[in-house]
Amino acid sequence: MDELKEKALRYHTMGGKPGKIEVVPTKPCQTADELSLAYTPGVAKPVLEIADNPEDAYKYTSKGNLVAVISNGTAILGLGDRGALASKPVMEGKGVLFKRFADIDVFDLEVDTKDPKKLIEIVKLLEPTFGGVNLEDIKAPECFEIEQTLIRECNIPIFHDDQHGTAIISTAGIMNAAEITGRKMEDLKVVFNGAGAAGVSCSKMFAAAGVKKENIIMCDSKGVIFKGRTERMTPEKEEMAVETDARTLAEALVGADAFIGLSVADCVTPEMLLSMADNPIVFAMSNPNPEITYETATATRSDVIMATGRSDYPNQINNVLGFPFIFRGALDVRATTISEGMKMAAAKALADLAKEPVPESIKKAYGGREFSFGRDYIVPKPFDPRVIEWEAVAVAKAACEEGLAKYPITDWDGYAERLRERMKKYWE
Repeated sequence: MDELKEKALRYHTMGGKPGKIEVVPTKPCQTADELSLAYTPGVAKPVLEIADNPEDAYKYTSKGNLVAVISNGTAILGLGDRGALASKPVMEGKGVLFKRFADIDVFDLEVDTKDPKKLIEIVKLLEPTFGGVNLEDIKAPECFEIEQTLIRECNIPIFHDDQHGTAIISTAGIMNAAEITGRKMEDLKVVFNGAGAAGVSCSKMFAAAGVKKENIIMCDSKGVIFKGRTERMTPEKEEMAVETDARTLAEALVGADAFIGLSVADCVTPEMLLSMADNPIVFAMSNPNPEITYETATATRSDVIMATGRSDYPNQINNVLGFPFIFRGALDVRATTISEGMKMAAAKALADLAKEPVPESIKKAYGGREFSFGRDYIVPKPFDPRVIEWEAVAVAKAACEEGLAKYPITDWDGYAERLRERMKKYWE
């Protein structure tokens, strides 16, 4: 058994209790009187209040701080379709991250169906339970239909993290990488490899951030997605098709400013990297093995800005910088949806925070390493406690400005302070 496998399996069984999460009551239930309040007959009182006014569910139950993490296991991390049951360790892990980084409670739900319509119906029927839904590890193209239908038909935030989480963090990174290399977003020539959920969403968000659509070339396992291609096309790929003579990834990378990998390991060669423009920006995010290794990329080009999905190299593009804080902001103003504006607000907040001086406490958390805005530090670190107040506040503000908040906040300094107090127990 390899070392990582042994450590991971031991971690998931440590303490004699399998798994990573449990349900903990928030009210005392030690006496007969408390039992009568927690359950019958006292529980009938909030039941009747909620029946008369459904909004009171947010007052008397955990709904407002409870997110469903839902998967059918058809696209688990980089492991593919392993089934709903096999997705449970990942979904429990998302629950840990929601709680640890944003104090949000989670029920993980592994749904044994590949039928998009069935999954949509199940989530809709569960809406009364939750304040929001995080869809996870659902393969493309079904994930697009599932998310968009649920957004239209539900009145709580629906967020497919595989699409938007990566897009938000990547957008923050590309904005800062462009600034560091003296480029403007509208001038960037970007090549994507991987046209799944994350790739499509990243390309759309890059375009929203200023990259011209005609300057984005997307590749999949069959090569460049060009106008007129007929093989293995979907509506999402049709939307991203461009006029180009390039037909392979290698051809597309010639003269490109940026490569965004959401695909498979080792598909970018040193020769391809050498063909890119000066100061190339490379986000090789295939996990655990990137499209080109950090060592190879930095040995091939001393001027490269390199990011991966891994924590053991600089510039980790990590979804944990997104979903906990996005849901925190959305839940706190009771947003009915998570809009494109809220996502962009999250990306800009992360990009701005990376330019701030890094406190000593964060350096200590990473073994005393020095961090400052530049080629090796384009996005904040996940263990930076400032992320929640920067990002959640930005998301909540955007929801209020767009009229999506049922309970708008006006005292933003007070809200930021409440977030700091709420999270203090996790950082002390």
